[in-house]
Order: sequence, then C-alpha cells, then structure tokens
Amino acid sequence: MSEKAPVIGHVRTGDATAAPGLLLLRIGLGVMFVAHGLTKLLVWTLPDTAQFFASAGFAGWLAYPVMFVELVGGLLLVLGVQTRWGLLMFTNSGGGWQYPVFLAVAAFALALSGDARFVLIRSTRLGTTKRESRP
Repeated sequence: MSEKAPVIGHVRTGDATAAPGLLLLRIGLGVMFVAHGLTKLLVWTLPDTAQFFASAGFAGWLAYPVMFVELVGGLLLVLGVQTRWGLLMFTNSGGGWQYPVFLAVAAFALALSGDARFVLIRSTRLGTTKRESRP
C-alpha cells in the first residue's frame, strides 16, 4: 500500500527540502529584481537608463515602468505576497540574451510551482475568487 506524497504549496513531493528550496529561490530571485531596479534608479539614473533603452531599440520611457516593476515585483517575491503575480515580470540586463532568458525561466518555474509553505499572502488562481482559492 503506497501513501500519497505530501503537498507543499501546490507541489506534491516526498522531499522535505522542497519548501525551503522554493523559499530560497523566491527570495534570491526577488532580491535580484530589487537590485536591478535600484541600479536603474540610483546608479545609472532613470534618464540614463531611458537613453540606454532607446539606444537598444526600445522606447526610452519604458525604463520607468521596468524599474517600478522590478522594485515592486521583487519586494512582493521577498515578502511572499501574491508571489505568482509578483513573478509576472521580465528584465533585460543588456548583457546578452542568456541572463534575461534564465530570469524568465526561473520566474516561470517558480510561478508554476506555487506559493509553497512560507508566504505572507497566498496567491489567488486565475478564474477563482478569494474564497475558492487553495489554502
């Protein structure tokens, strides 16, 4: 007779290290996004970041919402507040395609895995009301 593996967040696993591993991934990814947003704001400055965006073929004004999304989304990840929604972000470091693709894949993988155990506010699923969402 086999027992079902325990559920951690929305991930069914028999490994007791899954929840701390997801916590570490979530916090690490969140800190990285916050650091990118602060670099755009405090080191390069927003006007210089806008100029860089324009030189890379993007609209310069996109520097402002990108910085905002990196800061707010990163904070949501670190705090564990609606983490799936905080993961709906993407960044381009300007250093080639590999790093931004890795960030997008890591964010998508974490969004698919769910909130796990250590969050302040659980994410609601698309198409559900707050009452219908999983605990």
